[in-house]
Amino acid sequence: MSAGWRGATRYDTVVIGGGHNGLVCAAYLARAGQRVLVLERREKVGGAAATEEVWPGYRVSLLSYVVSLLRPAIVEELQLRRFGYHVYPLDPAYFMPFPDGRHLLYWEELSRAAAEIARFSERDASALFDYDRTLGELVALVRPLLDRIPPQLPPRRPADLGAALGLGRQLMRHSRTWAKLVDIMTMSVADYLGQWFTDEAVKGALSPGGVIGAWAGPETPGTAYVLLHHRMGEAGGQRGGWGFVRGGMGALSEVLSQSARAFGAEVRTSAPVSRVLTRAGRATGVALEDGTEIGADRVMSSAHPVTTLLDMLGADKLPPELVTELRRYRSRSGSAKVNLALAELPDFRALPGKELGPQHPEFIINPSLGYLQQAFDDARSGIFSRSPMLDCVIPTTKDDSLAPAGRHILSCFVQYAPFDLKGSSWDQERERLGDRVVELLGEYAPNLPGAVLHRQVITPPDMEREFGLIGGSIFQGEMSLDQLFSFRPAPQAGAYRTPVPGLYLCGSGTHPGGGVMGAPGRNAARLVLTEERRRRWRTLGRSA
Repeated sequence: MSAGWRGATRYDTVVIGGGHNGLVCAAYLARAGQRVLVLERREKVGGAAATEEVWPGYRVSLLSYVVSLLRPAIVEELQLRRFGYHVYPLDPAYFMPFPDGRHLLYWEELSRAAAEIARFSERDASALFDYDRTLGELVALVRPLLDRIPPQLPPRRPADLGAALGLGRQLMRHSRTWAKLVDIMTMSVADYLGQWFTDEAVKGALSPGGVIGAWAGPETPGTAYVLLHHRMGEAGGQRGGWGFVRGGMGALSEVLSQSARAFGAEVRTSAPVSRVLTRAGRATGVALEDGTEIGADRVMSSAHPVTTLLDMLGADKLPPELVTELRRYRSRSGSAKVNLALAELPDFRALPGKELGPQHPEFIINPSLGYLQQAFDDARSGIFSRSPMLDCVIPTTKDDSLAPAGRHILSCFVQYAPFDLKGSSWDQERERLGDRVVELLGEYAPNLPGAVLHRQVITPPDMEREFGLIGGSIFQGEMSLDQLFSFRPAPQAGAYRTPVPGLYLCGSGTHPGGGVMGAPGRNAARLVLTEERRRRWRTLGRSA
């Protein structure tokens, strides 16, 4: 730790933002012996992975609602189970009711999923095996890249060139998969699924993963990659599976906070950062909104990259071309959340029963690709979708600690709802969106509207205002080809470094992107620790 700061305390590293990536980054740096301080502007840690008691006795995961992408290495290396981390896997992955009374249960066991699809199309059921095998090959190619520090492009130092060469060698080992990778990186999810499947209901069942959180419809090029991105995780040991965190998503954030503290990090909440401090062109700490200045050898920001670099640092301290790139960085989404407290479980027309069954933990309303595209077309015209795609979970089916006995929480991820409404405002439309979601659910489960005890509607502007998600983008920026890997958020700020020495990015606006993954925080910490080791070796070499 360097000396010379005139404030009361100086840290090796200050981390802006106590979301899951900021906490992961802090825990790794503290584990390596650094003096680390995390500053979170909200009253509790977690950012978008937060659980709050919205109504007495009901603890609701406000935005993020399931876990899958969290890297297994983080669970082990940060000892998360020691602090109470537990996942309830989902199998089936989800239930799909259809307006005509049919239904589909997408089981994790492929033969069971195929048997469900066979009731719609024998041909599509057979194609499922080739489709799954192809995605498996792509996951095997791309998943290791999640844990790689991408090379800076163009390379600035010998280490960058070495990283680029190492990446090239890794890709060469999978050269037979390149054509398939190009397909999935550039195609729409509609065209991609169309290579295997013909039935509209089947394609409707498989397509939501390609548009979740994206300002894109199923016919938008590049959405096939979003589908792949959501296949690269695991939950409870299930590859590609999803699950509920015991205690809600905020419990994962609290576990990460406990791990960071156990390794020696300090975590402060209700501590909003206003500025990144610099001296002689180098980051030297941060200033809080109350005027407090905190010195550090480096600053790591898990906040949105545009917020960090243009608002907290300032455009005048950056190369003009990077400022232009950041102002062009696409951070938009058409997602909203509607959280409900229920007196009883939904009684679906397609699979009746209010007693807990495989249809209840997670269900999706999206009867066809055409339905999904129309929902996006509504949003593009400036209105919330009159027939939105709904990805719904009932975490109380696995974890009864989240609600009073016999009651349930239903969390609905809604697509699409534009950030800006044409000729109206969200103050006028908020409750109308909630009404439409409940009405739509009632078309599939007639008892549901009468079972609603409480309701919360979270709009894209709410996500920006409360959680710093610019444009309501849950990924801190679109997951498109030009905003991935070394280009996320921009080439001059890729690979976690910024042009300002001592200032790094470690949030979802960096590689490998969004989702409750933790990889950006872990990778950024590894980069800093590698640079520290090299610096010490150089110092020892000069003194020898």
